[in-house]
Formats: sequence, C-alpha cells, structure tokens
Amino acid sequence: MKKWPAFCALFLLSVVQCMAQFLEFSDYPISMVDIRKVELTDNFWLPKIKIVQNNTISYGFEKCRSEGRLENFMIAGGKMKGKVRGKMPFDDTDVYKIIEGASYSLISAPNKELDAYLDSVISIIKTGQESDGYITTWFTIDPDNPPAPWVPKNGKRWTRAGSSHELYNSGHLFEAAAAHYRATGKRNFLDIAVKNADLLVENFGPGKLTIPPGHQIVETGLIQLYRITGNEKYLKLAKCFLDWRGDSTTHNLYGEYSQDHKSVQQQDEIVGHAVRAVYMYAGMTDIAAIQKDTMYLKAVMNIWKNMVERKIYLTGGIGAKHEGESLGRDYELPNLTAYGETCASIGNVYWNTRLFMLSGDAKYFNIIERTLYNGLISGISLDGRSFFYVNPLESDGKFKFNSGSNTRQPWFDCSCCPTNLIRFIPSLPGLIYAVQKDTLYINLYASNKAEFNTENGVTTIEQQTEYPWNGEVKIKINPHKDSYFTLKLRMPGWAQNEVVPGDLYTYTDNLNDRIDIAVNGRKIEYRNDRNYAAVTRLWKQGDQITISLPMKVRRVVSNIKVKDNVGMTALEYGPIVYCLEGIDNNQLDNISIPADAKLAVKKQNDLLGGVNIIMGEIQAGDGESRLNITAIPYYAWLNRWPGKMKVWLPQR
Repeated sequence: MKKWPAFCALFLLSVVQCMAQFLEFSDYPISMVDIRKVELTDNFWLPKIKIVQNNTISYGFEKCRSEGRLENFMIAGGKMKGKVRGKMPFDDTDVYKIIEGASYSLISAPNKELDAYLDSVISIIKTGQESDGYITTWFTIDPDNPPAPWVPKNGKRWTRAGSSHELYNSGHLFEAAAAHYRATGKRNFLDIAVKNADLLVENFGPGKLTIPPGHQIVETGLIQLYRITGNEKYLKLAKCFLDWRGDSTTHNLYGEYSQDHKSVQQQDEIVGHAVRAVYMYAGMTDIAAIQKDTMYLKAVMNIWKNMVERKIYLTGGIGAKHEGESLGRDYELPNLTAYGETCASIGNVYWNTRLFMLSGDAKYFNIIERTLYNGLISGISLDGRSFFYVNPLESDGKFKFNSGSNTRQPWFDCSCCPTNLIRFIPSLPGLIYAVQKDTLYINLYASNKAEFNTENGVTTIEQQTEYPWNGEVKIKINPHKDSYFTLKLRMPGWAQNEVVPGDLYTYTDNLNDRIDIAVNGRKIEYRNDRNYAAVTRLWKQGDQITISLPMKVRRVVSNIKVKDNVGMTALEYGPIVYCLEGIDNNQLDNISIPADAKLAVKKQNDLLGGVNIIMGEIQAGDGESRLNITAIPYYAWLNRWPGKMKVWLPQR
C-alpha cells in the first residue's frame, strides 16, 4: 500500500505529460478562415470560380467518363468486363480531384444536382475498392499489364512504389475525401479513404514495408485524415514516409528526381520533379507545425530560400526543364523552354500557405499572390475548357511546348493539371483571411463579405476593391460588439520595391509612395509586422479602413546569372506580370523597351474578360522607326490565336 501513492503520482505525472505533449503538438498557430465564412463578390476572382463551377467541373467529369476513368472502377469491381482504359497509372486521381473541387464548390454555391451526382460517382469508386481497402484500378484489373511502360510487371502491391503511383493515388483520395466530408458532412467517401488508410497502416511501418512513394502527396493526405479522425497512426505513417527518404537501409533510393537522394532533414535545395518537391515540402511543413520538429522546419526554410532566391520564375512558376518536369540548376531559368507546370504552381501555393500559417510572415503570401495572378491561372483558358500543362515565358509560335502543341489543349493523356485546377480554384476564397487569437490577417485583396471569430468575439468584414486593376481597397468592420483586436493588412512585396526576397529580380526604379492607411477617413500610423500593416484598436460597428497601394508600370530586371535575361526587362503593374503577344504586336521580334519608353495603362473592358493593358510608343530595333506596343496580362495569353509571345524584352 505504501507504494500506491507513488504509483498514483507517477500515473498523474504521465497523464499531465501526455496532456502537455498534446497541447505542445497542436496544429498551426494561425488558422485560415474557412471558405464557408467568405462570400466572394469580386469582379476578378468570382467570374473565374464560376467558370470552373459552371463549365469546368462538368467538362472534367465528362472527360473522365469518355476516357474510361469511371469505367475502370466498374471493371475493377467486376461490374463490367474489359481491360484498363487510359495511359497513366494515376488516372484514378483525376476523378478524385474533380470531386474535391466540386466539394469546395458546394460550400460557396450549393447545388443539389451536383451533390447527388457526386454521390453517384462515389458509389462507382466504392465498387472498385477491394474488400481489404486497396484501391488502384489498373492494378486490380490487370497487375501484370500496367498502363505505363515505366511500371514493372510483377503483380505485387507496392513493390514498385517509386513508379506505380499507388500511394499517390491514395494521397489524392484522402485529400478529396476530407474535402467532401467537410463540405457535406457525409461519410460515404471518407469511409472509402479511411478503409484504404487503415490498409496502409497495416502494411507500412517499422517491421513491415519501409518504402516511400515515388510521387509524394500521400503524406498530406494522411495528415488530413488524422485531423478529421484523430487517428495518430495516420500522422505517424505520414512521418515515416518522409523519414524513409534518403535512407538506403529501407529501400533502393530513387535519387534527386523524387527528392530521395538524402534525408529530408538534410535537404537544403529544391531539386528534382517540381510537383513532387512542393508536395513533399508541404507535408514536411505539416510535421514541423504539428510535432514542433525543428529539423524539418530548418530544412523547409532553407529549401524555400533556395527557391525564391535562385529558381523561381517572375510569374511564380517553378520547374525549368521539360526533362523530368524538373527544377534546374541555380539561376537556370530559360524562357522559351521553361516548364513551369501548372500543378507545380498549385503545389507551391499549398506549401507557402502552410509556411504562412506557421510564421505569420507576409513574404509567403507575396509568393502566393505572384503565383496566383500569373503562373497559376495562366493554366486555364478564359472559358475554362482548354489548358496549359506547361507555362513558358516566351513562345516562337513553333515550339510545341504544351504536350505536343503550341497552343492550349482541351485535355491531356496525363490530365493532372486540368483536374488540379478544378480542385484548387473553388477553394481560393479560403486564402483571403486568417486568424490567430486576437488578430485577423488580410492576405488577399478581393471584394467579399466574411465573418470571423477572434478571442474577443464575432466580427463581420466587407472588402470593396477593383484589385488587381487598381490599388484602392475599402474595408468595413462590423464587430457584433465593440472589440479590441489587431488587424493585419498585407503590404505586397511589389508595393515595397521587392519582386521576390533576394536579388533574383529587382525593379529598375523605386516606389517612394508610402502605403497609406486611413481609419474613418483619417490617416493613421501603423507598425510593420513582418510586412503586414498592423492596426490595433477598439473596433466599432461601421468602422471603415482604406488602404492605398501605389500602382504604376514597373520594369523588372534579372540577376545577371540568369543568362536568358541578360539585357532584358519585363513589365509589371501591381501584382500582374505582362507579356507581348504577336497578335497585338506584328513586329514582336523588333521590339525593345528602352529606359525612356513612355508607357501608360488603359482599362479594356471588352478584351480578354476585361483587363488593364499597357500601351506605349517605343523605338524599333532599327533605331529609326517608332512602334506602338500593347502588353496584356501574362495569364491571359493564347486565348485568341496561336502565335508569338514574350515576357522578357530587350532593354534597347
């Protein structure tokens, strides 16, 4: 009996330690405001989201139907007879990604028909799941004859994880199921995902299979399921998949292409396949946040620094090389042969969002904004029915850069980019705001109405702006009761004379205009907190804020180590990167932008959905004649007629 109090003390101590550990290993300190709390009214983003909702989702499902994506699940489940249709071992994920985008769409635009259609598609997916939870249709149908030549024929699950995409398929399943559950509250898709995740836990881990996926995303997918279910086995397996990378005692290493050349904790450079890279870094950032893993955090910070200082395009795109869809060497950023895969831009936004939630630093949203307005939405046409897989910064009208074409394509054998756009764009309102205790972050400027909670109560907020076409933003604050909290307004990098952190790109001039902020018509002083203008006060109903971001045409030059851009300049206005197309400039190869060129901005409501164009008269390359030039936003190029295009132009 005398030992009992000591045992109790030890037991209570262990309970306290477990509770402390749970509290310590909490998730991100900053939370994004859920899209169901944000009603977008914006003239820039809302039409693009509606195009996806009204056109691209149904278009994508029809493509999946006609190309056998849905049929594969039926064949795998024995409900139909036939061979595998499609050419890629990851074709299943196209269906998953469209469901994910449709789920986000249901939040902002409830649609009973779409909701019911998703249920019917989910029932088809369930048909293709094996009794133990395994789901990859090409393998279930005919494991000895995979659809892609790089997948070996040995008929055993997961033994060729480097190329089979079985775990990649699971990752997108988990991501989509989590989104569908959050949007609808239904478990029909979530149960399929959980059954598959349980199978992975049963088969992978110490003393079992210790093979990481060749193509990452299962890591973030497992973490999504962990957040919903609370099952820590999913979190542990996600970290195992990351920790096994670079460990030759667990598997034959895949090399740099799959970021499997050394342990993730030791990596300090963004290398290999660009999409695989940013998906992995997003998973590493999740682990750094949840488990306070300082080694993971140090690695992703070093990798991010390498990317923004040496390997990112002006448009926010990443991936310089067609070979392996990969990153190049430091400063290897060709224009004509740039890759800049649309999926990589989307993955980069996911990663930078996590880095922001971990740090509260606006530099991550400056990268997000540059990517969103340029190298990401360039991937989808204005009508939502044709796409870029590749996003170069120059076209000669001949080089077939876009998967065998020199123009946009309606679909691809590897259709990861169209379906990734479908899954991402409807979720975009969830990037606008974030909350941390008694602080609201305004990350993106777009007209909307939203509601958020701080420690001091509920507040509604309304933005009105024509951003990105001008820099005036009006914000109305309506707390349910007078509330003391901090509002942080992001000060864009371009408005502070920073293209991206570091010296990869610089402006040829400096904006001397201060970013003015007024509350109820009176200019105020504010503190700069990691590139946010922080305003702390007692907010009352009807308080109004105005922020004026100084916009004018800016010229950008590259670090001289970027060989393709030596002697070249590019044009920006606000967050928008501009390009010249041959359809507007019939002497495009004869155009230069000298330092004294007079350039002006003009709104063209009837062009390309309504855009600001840059116009000017410049001296032609012959040094004698004059030319009128027209520059359009880069994201809108090749929406009229195939031809030449340039972002970077000679300075003289």
